[in-house]
Amino acid sequence: MHENAVMQLAAASNNLDAARALAEHMSGTLYCDEREQWQHLPFRALVTVATDDIDAVSRVGDVGAYTVFRRLVKAGTPETIALFPLIRRADLSHVHADAHWRDQHAPLALEHHAHMTHYTQLSVVANLSGLELDGFALCGFASVDDLRNRFYTSPESVNIIAEDVRQFADISRSPPRLIASEHRYTQANVS
Repeated sequence: MHENAVMQLAAASNNLDAARALAEHMSGTLYCDEREQWQHLPFRALVTVATDDIDAVSRVGDVGAYTVFRRLVKAGTPETIALFPLIRRADLSHVHADAHWRDQHAPLALEHHAHMTHYTQLSVVANLSGLELDGFALCGFASVDDLRNRFYTSPESVNIIAEDVRQFADISRSPPRLIASEHRYTQANVS
């Protein structure tokens, strides 16, 4: 078990205002893709909150609502985040896919994404409504330029990571990544 792990509720939404309001009201974290050309994305915002108010989270989760287990793999303060929604391979259970993601992929990601300043895995423990997902990978970088041009440590890293991802994820069914900014709300900055 990771010492920096916590159970939370999450909402995936296309309504940035509602997502921001939920994060502010419940002292949560908002990940949002604010690009104007966003229509190809599965959603524009993901909110994570530590609450038992499933109804409030579900109301905002017009794309989906989830119970997630947050695993902090690498701590840092990212400027920008590559947010990858994850659907597991059909021949694997969630437990088996998640174990590979946690135990095999996480160490590889740290090695082959040298410019990654932050890494969190949000494992979906329960799909409460909407889009069925198995997780969200939050890969943080110091800049959009690092994310776009220095995502991998070396040319070989591209193939190593792709091959490993295919061991647990269905790449063709997993939605496209978001390029998100992170906004953390606490009682101190909400009042």
